[in-house]
Amino acid sequence: MAQYGCIVLLRIAILELVSAHVHATGNASTSPAPSMDLDLSDYWNILVGPISTAAVNTVVAATPMPSSSLVPPPPIYYSPWPIGHQAPQYIKNESWSLPKDFIWGVSGAAYQTEGIAGFMTASIPKLTSSGAAKDGGKGPSIWDVYAHRVTDYVTNNYTGDVSTNSYYMYKDDIARISAMGVKAYSFSLSWSRIIPYGRGEVNQIAIDYYNDVINTCLHYNVTPMVTLYHWDTPLFLQNSYGGWLGEQMVDDFLAYATVAFDAFGDRVKYWFTVNEPKHFCGGFPQSTGYFKTFDIPDAHQPFYCSTHVVLAHAKAYHLGKRMLGNDSIISYKNNGGFKVPLTKSTDDTRATQIAWDYAEGWFSDPIYLYGDYGPNVKAFVSTFPLRNFTEDEKAFIKGSADTYSIDAYSAVLISAPDGGVDECLANSSDPSYPYCYQQGYTSSDGWTLGAYSDPEANDWLYKTTDWIPAYLHHVADTWAGGRPVMVTEFGFAEPFEFQKTVLQDILYDPLRSSYMRDYVQAILLAVSEGVHVIGCMAWSLYDNFEWQEGYELKMGLQYVNFSRPDLKRYYKASFFEYKRMFDLYQDQ
Repeated sequence: MAQYGCIVLLRIAILELVSAHVHATGNASTSPAPSMDLDLSDYWNILVGPISTAAVNTVVAATPMPSSSLVPPPPIYYSPWPIGHQAPQYIKNESWSLPKDFIWGVSGAAYQTEGIAGFMTASIPKLTSSGAAKDGGKGPSIWDVYAHRVTDYVTNNYTGDVSTNSYYMYKDDIARISAMGVKAYSFSLSWSRIIPYGRGEVNQIAIDYYNDVINTCLHYNVTPMVTLYHWDTPLFLQNSYGGWLGEQMVDDFLAYATVAFDAFGDRVKYWFTVNEPKHFCGGFPQSTGYFKTFDIPDAHQPFYCSTHVVLAHAKAYHLGKRMLGNDSIISYKNNGGFKVPLTKSTDDTRATQIAWDYAEGWFSDPIYLYGDYGPNVKAFVSTFPLRNFTEDEKAFIKGSADTYSIDAYSAVLISAPDGGVDECLANSSDPSYPYCYQQGYTSSDGWTLGAYSDPEANDWLYKTTDWIPAYLHHVADTWAGGRPVMVTEFGFAEPFEFQKTVLQDILYDPLRSSYMRDYVQAILLAVSEGVHVIGCMAWSLYDNFEWQEGYELKMGLQYVNFSRPDLKRYYKASFFEYKRMFDLYQDQ
């Protein structure tokens, strides 16, 4: 305990010295003071702590897929009448179809799947005045600190140290999804793997790794879709100026985007700048005692983050267009779900509009409509000294996306706060201020919006696929402005899957299978009604590290046996159900 206490004190001292140097110089682009000549091992050992390593630590070649692994399960759905007669597994709606170029696939993200392989090499460079990281491996991100240092931040204190070990197993992973007919794989790059300190020289080992991931996708006729940022802020940037709280992040992100576009842009057409900014900006303020602290009031921090994210996204979008040409498709991934007023009251209707404004609209309004925040958000941010977008910036921001890309899992019920919307908006001390709405999943008659997923692992995911057509219409009509819509994440957690121990029981996931079928049907219905949907990416290609839920929340279309050193993967029934919908409905 005494040893751990010393480590904590040293960690805090390092954060204070880094912070003091940045404030003293007024320039966060320089390294810490010479007396704090840190190298990557210091960052890992002092700020993160001991790291678990995978049993497999060399690249695994793709294994030929035995035909027995591609046999779908027997029909899951049965007719209750006449008794004893098995109904067809599915009756096709002949009025529905998807074009040949509709892109369907699966998704993953760097911290959730890669593991921390390659985090250190024999030669660990120091962070010199040039910010060099010449021969090194991966640098730590804020999620390494969350998982290792913030007790109980993640269920059971799980970490992403090993996860599915896709850093070494990506060839077989891509071969497996290709064998199921998947057309696209959406994944993120690790910023701190490519640029270990978040700025400075590039780690060529990481460039080589992602080059081979992309080339492997192309070898198997799987389209790579790349996200630049999926929540894993480089730790050095976080401790230098607060990550997304500091406007320096805009230039650092642009420098990182330049490296990625230059290295991979000749083979990657689809790019997403950031993943779900509503979620990661909404995560401010961060856990205290682990990162640099700020004087910005807690309620204001999400909007400092969002302002810098909007600027960084827009700059990266225009940079990508210049570097990659107009054939590139660049956007960002928003998230949300259809919002249903709890009652027909005027107050619940008003609260629902506010919910749209602070959810999808928070980032969609500036990027697709105004070049600035929408009216409700603008009214709030005008009450504190957050910088405004200039007129030139507004023109630059507006229209900086080629698709409307949305991670859409579940609908939600919206109601006014206690006391009503007007009373909340007039009282900055109201617990709901400035959002002034409440959300839930149980209607006034006691019924939930849909079947619950895994109640032990999450409290937000319900099977609400009936609302997907209305949702796709809404985002297309409100924000897309004629741009195509892409569902960039959707998925479901089979109830109590974490508790299952028998392989056959784990692989048979009827509620997730039903979700996958009904979700694709909902897209088909929306397409038949004129919504221009060009693709959908299921979350996730397999069970992985699900952020604060760790490994207890199972969202994968494949089961990963985390008890085996080789982390063996198995297709679940839901993967076959997902595939079957495109076998039935997509033009060949």
